[in-house]
Amino acid sequence: MTHAAELPSVRVRAPGKINVYLEVGALQGDGYHELATAFQAVSLYEDVVATPADGFTMSVTGTVDLDGVPTDDRNLALRAARLLATETGYEGGVHLDVHKQVPVAGGMGGGSADAAAALVACDALWDTRLSGPELHRLAARLGADVPFALKGGTAIGTGRGDELNPALARGRFDWVLVTSDEGVSTPKVYGELDVHRERHRVDIGPVVTRPSVDADVLHALRAGDAAMLASALRNDLQVATLRIRPDLAAVLEKGEASGALAGIVSGSGPTLAFLCASPEHAHELRSVLDAQGHAALHAHGPVPGARVVS
Repeated sequence: MTHAAELPSVRVRAPGKINVYLEVGALQGDGYHELATAFQAVSLYEDVVATPADGFTMSVTGTVDLDGVPTDDRNLALRAARLLATETGYEGGVHLDVHKQVPVAGGMGGGSADAAAALVACDALWDTRLSGPELHRLAARLGADVPFALKGGTAIGTGRGDELNPALARGRFDWVLVTSDEGVSTPKVYGELDVHRERHRVDIGPVVTRPSVDADVLHALRAGDAAMLASALRNDLQVATLRIRPDLAAVLEKGEASGALAGIVSGSGPTLAFLCASPEHAHELRSVLDAQGHAALHAHGPVPGARVVS
C-alpha cells in the first residue's frame, strides 16, 4: 500500500470566515477578552500544497494583495508545520506553497486558514495520522480562529473563540464582501475598543464578562432565513474599527442603500460583509459596488473546513 508520506505532495483547501455575531466581554487581567461568536465559513479559500523538503520553507501567491505576508517563521502556516513535526517527532521538513484568496489582514481569518490547511496537509504528507481532537488541540495553540478553519461550516465559539460547538445552519447564505488595500491590526482594534468603552462607560454601562450568542442568531441560522439573520447581526469590534478607519462607514451605508439586507465589519475588519437575499441579489449588489469603485467579491456559506483536495 502506498502511504501518504510517499506522495510527492498534498494539496489542502481551507475557507475564510465571517463572524455573523461577535460579542466581546470586558478586558481580563491577562490582557485578553472573553468572546461569544457565531462563525460561518465562506467560499473564499486558501490552498496550501505541502511538498517534502529537508527544511521548513514556504512561498506565497494569490489573487489578493500580498504586501506584508511573511514567508519565514512569522507565518502561521510555517509555525503550524513546525509544531506538528515537534509534536509527532517527525524529523524531516516541508515546503509549503500557499495560494491566497482571502484578504490579508482583513478580518476573515486567512492566516488561520493557512495554518489549518498546513496542519492537515503535513499530517497527510507525513502520515502522522493525528485524530481530529489532536489536530484541534494543536490548532488552538496556534490561534483562536485556527480551530474553526479546521472545522468549517457554522459554529459557536466561546472562550477566546477557540472553544467550538457546531451550530445547525440550513440552506445557503450569500454575501458580498468589500475588501480594502489597507489592513487593520487586530490588537489595535481591541485596544481601541477598550479605550472607547472606558471613554463612554457612563453611557454603555457595565460590560459583560461572560458574553453569549443571541438566540435570534441561532434561530435564523437553523431556519436558513437571511432576513432574520440580517436583523440579528452584531459585531462589538465594529465601533473600534470604524474609529480607526472612518472611511468604511460610508461604504457600509452605500451597500445597505444599494439593497443589502444588512452590512457588517467582518471580525476586526477592514473587510465589509453584506448579507444578501439570494445569489442573484448578491450578483446585482456586487455589480453596483464594483461600479462605484469598490473591490467586491461574492461568496456563500456555510462551506466545509480544511480538506485534502489532491
